[in-house]
Amino acid sequence: MLEIKKYAAIDIGSNAIRLLISNIIIDKEKEPQFKKSSLVRVPIRLGADVFVTGTISSENIDRMTDAMEAFKLLMKVHGVERYKACATSAMREAFNREDVVKNIKDKTGIDIDIIDGKKEAAIIFSTDLSELIESDQSYLYVDVGGGSTEFTIFSKGRIINSKSFKMGTVRLINNKKPENKIIFKEVQNWIETNTKGIKKISLIGSGGNINKIFKMSGRTFGKPISYIYLNAQYQFLKQMSYKDRISELSLNPDRADVIIPATKIYLSAMKWSGARKIFVPKIGLSDGIIKSLYYDKL
Repeated sequence: MLEIKKYAAIDIGSNAIRLLISNIIIDKEKEPQFKKSSLVRVPIRLGADVFVTGTISSENIDRMTDAMEAFKLLMKVHGVERYKACATSAMREAFNREDVVKNIKDKTGIDIDIIDGKKEAAIIFSTDLSELIESDQSYLYVDVGGGSTEFTIFSKGRIINSKSFKMGTVRLINNKKPENKIIFKEVQNWIETNTKGIKKISLIGSGGNINKIFKMSGRTFGKPISYIYLNAQYQFLKQMSYKDRISELSLNPDRADVIIPATKIYLSAMKWSGARKIFVPKIGLSDGIIKSLYYDKL
């Protein structure tokens, strides 16, 4: 007998807030299928507040509250049975995070769980990568967010090491150049140390920016992007003005600036690990939240 459940995930990131609603198709004779039903993205850039002033502004608190109220209504309309709201880097670092969480809970009834970098990486990694990876190969998983980037190295089906760095796209835009240089060096040392001796490693990239680049490439799902192609795209994007990236490439205003530092992170990770190709499975924290909810891991 076929059963369909509706679960939702709210991802409160440093660059945007997302609501993902998924259908979980349950057939006793098969593995459950997770099918995206609706995705709503709201460009509330919390990182622009936190990484500069250390707090979330009253204006963005109001915008967050309105977004949560809207998400609550959307979940009701869709008939969502269970949901989870998780906040990442910007909320982790905001001095007024507890007040923000309480305010939203009081006004909307939505509980927000502020998760650390390791839990964030674990949730993302819980998504199904089996369609892309080979059990006898080695991979560096890179999830680039607005406030942090999560790295996970796994070889022959086993996790070797993982770490979260305060190297996100919004943070890089707001930081001074010397600060960015230091964090890139830290990441370089970590990747080179942990991938030493691993041959033929490939990258797996997740995050809105690499998804956009993959879509622009026209490649079919499951086919990787080469280092040469990604580098060419990086140089092409850098040469364009912010305005032209919006008008000529149809990038959203809150994507047109962060896509540059995001691409640099992926390229750097490929260079330091020796990877020549990057797979883009189009998965992220929201997908991981829903899957973790279903298997009662949250």
